Amino acid sequence: MKKSCFIVFSILSLSMANAQQISDGLRYGREQNLGSARFTALSGAMGALGGDLSAMRNNPAGGAVFVTSNISVSTALLDVKNTSTYYNHSESGFSDDFKLNQIGGIFVFDNPNTDSNFKKFTFGVNFDISRGLENELFLSGQGMNSIGNFFLAQAQGIPLEDLDLQNGESISDLYRYLGQTRGNAAQNAFLGYQAYLFDPLDASNPLNTAYSSNVSGNNFSQAYLSRSGGYNGKLTINLATQITDDFYLGVNINTHALNYDRSTYFAENNNNSNSIISAIGFENNLSTTGSGVSLQLGGIAKVADNFRIGLNWDTPTYYRISEATSQYLESVRKVENHNVKAVVNPQVINIYEDYDLKTPGKIGASAAYVFGQNGLISIDYSYKDYSNMKFKPKSDPYFQNLNQSIGNLLKGSSSLNAGAEYRIDQLSLRGGFHFEESPYKNKEKLSDLLGFSVGTGYNFGNWNLDLAYSRSEQDEEFQMYSVGFTDKASVNTVYNNFILSLGFAF
Repeated sequence: MKKSCFIVFSILSLSMANAQQISDGLRYGREQNLGSARFTALSGAMGALGGDLSAMRNNPAGGAVFVTSNISVSTALLDVKNTSTYYNHSESGFSDDFKLNQIGGIFVFDNPNTDSNFKKFTFGVNFDISRGLENELFLSGQGMNSIGNFFLAQAQGIPLEDLDLQNGESISDLYRYLGQTRGNAAQNAFLGYQAYLFDPLDASNPLNTAYSSNVSGNNFSQAYLSRSGGYNGKLTINLATQITDDFYLGVNINTHALNYDRSTYFAENNNNSNSIISAIGFENNLSTTGSGVSLQLGGIAKVADNFRIGLNWDTPTYYRISEATSQYLESVRKVENHNVKAVVNPQVINIYEDYDLKTPGKIGASAAYVFGQNGLISIDYSYKDYSNMKFKPKSDPYFQNLNQSIGNLLKGSSSLNAGAEYRIDQLSLRGGFHFEESPYKNKEKLSDLLGFSVGTGYNFGNWNLDLAYSRSEQDEEFQMYSVGFTDKASVNTVYNNFILSLGFAF
């Protein structure tokens, strides 16, 4: 009765979020080779070039390189292929997504005072999707460890009376109560207990805190499916100016928006003769929204007739993030030579307290050589220290431990992008190369990212049409769950981006 009264009161408050991982911060703190078709075809190596709306996201001084006002819109087909290996068994997962990934415009105001060192001012507004979050991962194999141990590990230390339903109390009531008082780990323990995955060592003692598994053996048929969608986008207000004929300065004021939804399902079956549990199905759903702010400063200098250099600095991005989750667990157990199915569906959406995330800032340097009207070669270098990523509030014990892990496991990461363009009258041919160092000290966790890009464009005078293709590849050591069941799979991910851009000059 005491619990039930508490539920009526506490439903007005929100739970603390205790499910964030390092991978969440990296998901929102890293970018893809994605933007306008020209930017993508040059692998983003436009820091010293400018003159492109997506290029402004690397170096805001690029806005002042525009000679005339311009509007650009880009659409993308984002294709992701995952090849997983789990206990020597390989599977593939595919996802495709069409997005309006870039739209914006810039307006050029020439200074009527020809004697001034400030030759022009530009004002631009641009939206870029910096990372598409559509993904599908599927893996299966004959595992040696049961997911039942995931639930068992979180139950140890929790009194039996907290996992048992009281008179008049429903699955939803107790699940919600545990989330509001003990967090998601206790909710997982409750799901496992109600699905008969484990039993108390002393069932007659309400204060019992030790449990034993009802899943036995070392041979389990397992499958895992994860599907996700969403994006991480950035709306930029750009202010830039040209000083004399040789210098360009700019600033970006950015607002960030992220939207991410993920659903995972784990299925396990076994024919182990001494196992009470023969099948388990576990579903998790996550919905994340967030907003953030950041600032960028940049400059470009013409140090020779055809040679330019650029410098840029990005502040950290400060996000405020909201999350909601739901869960479902089912099992099949043997009872007197019969199979009995247990379904534990709380039908409760956990709405967590908002939390803050600071993703690392970036410094960059770039250089470009322009061959008159015939073409160019460009190279960009940037550096991010991912060990500076922080979850807040820092006073929360879970975030304290998570931030300590970030400092121990992550490091600074360098990126190198190079691109070239060759013009034949109105036709442009483009290509590029991009490399991003792993943010992990242990590259087996996540390898370096390597990719290339190609593209073409045609200038029709007052408007232009551009196409690009970008391919990137990366390997990951993927771990489905954080405790108890920590088996890992090897995942190779290939990103294929196809971009079409239309631009108008006026």
